[in-house]
Amino acid sequence: MAKKELHIRITERRMYKLQLYAAQADKTMTQVVEELLDTLPTPRKENTTVS
Repeated sequence: MAKKELHIRITERRMYKLQLYAAQADKTMTQVVEELLDTLPTPRKENTTVS
């Protein structure tokens, strides 16, 4: 599967929280974000718009 990049703006507090969590879980920040995204419900096709 092709990889895409995601650039987001978050507060320093959230960035620090993500870095700490990833380090404590021995995971990369990418892995933490991907795992969180995997917990989201799958949206219904008729209501999605992807750009």
